[in-house]
Amino acid sequence: MVKILDGKKVRDFLANKIQKEIKKLNIKPKLVIIQVGDDERSSVYVKQKKIFGEKLGFDIEYIQLDKTIKEVGLISRIESFNNDKSVNGIIVQLPLPKNIDAVKIIETIKSEKDVDGLNSKNLRSIFDGNEKGFVPATTKGIMSLLGYYKIPIEGKKVTIIGRSLLVGRPTALMFLNMNATVTVCHSKTKKIIDEVQRADIVISATGVPGLINKKMVKNGQVIIDVGITKVGDQLLGDVDFKPVSKIVRAITPVPGGVGPMTVISLFENLLLAYKRQKIV
Repeated sequence: MVKILDGKKVRDFLANKIQKEIKKLNIKPKLVIIQVGDDERSSVYVKQKKIFGEKLGFDIEYIQLDKTIKEVGLISRIESFNNDKSVNGIIVQLPLPKNIDAVKIIETIKSEKDVDGLNSKNLRSIFDGNEKGFVPATTKGIMSLLGYYKIPIEGKKVTIIGRSLLVGRPTALMFLNMNATVTVCHSKTKKIIDEVQRADIVISATGVPGLINKKMVKNGQVIIDVGITKVGDQLLGDVDFKPVSKIVRAITPVPGGVGPMTVISLFENLLLAYKRQKIV
């Protein structure tokens, strides 16, 4: 029988641990979330993060800036929070308007406050195989989910579909650090079906609904579906869930799999940032 890797269950387990830790602190660790413009989907994400973070016991400051703000103005706001010792973490909600260089903005955030784990210094920590930086939230969430369900990684063959800086690449590096053999597939990969069928663990992060179907998978595999796309009133993953779940060993649902893990991982990073800053 297939094991459903329930991200909500693991999120709630981790949330309980975080709440207990925060109650022992003298102050609430603080996160600043900056949104530029009024993109509807981004606004929903930010408000959900704010509500959930406050429920955990964090202090969340949400700043929404007009989409006409210039890059230099946004950088100035970030620098002010970099220098504010009461702020432990900073997030700039993506995507940004086309007139603003997202990479430059992410690089402006101090690495010790970059709880999204997206700037080059934090990504370099993964590349170097050390634990000094912050792991991007989705990658961290995937690893936590596998760890909770005691799914072994060392020595396993892992196929990752998608090579984005947000998910694919950092996730590939994390699996390498855990002694897996990793293949990264993308739009130019030939015979993806062969790469998927060879794998023990498959991670799909493309945003293409139904990309992974029952003909591509085999018995005993673990399928992690990172993709989420709204089609009509439905939220669909990269995996054709029902038929695939009848074949594989374990699978994440969409929604309710990786999504909740991404959010809780962000706040794990925030708590870690607070602890590190207090030690310094």
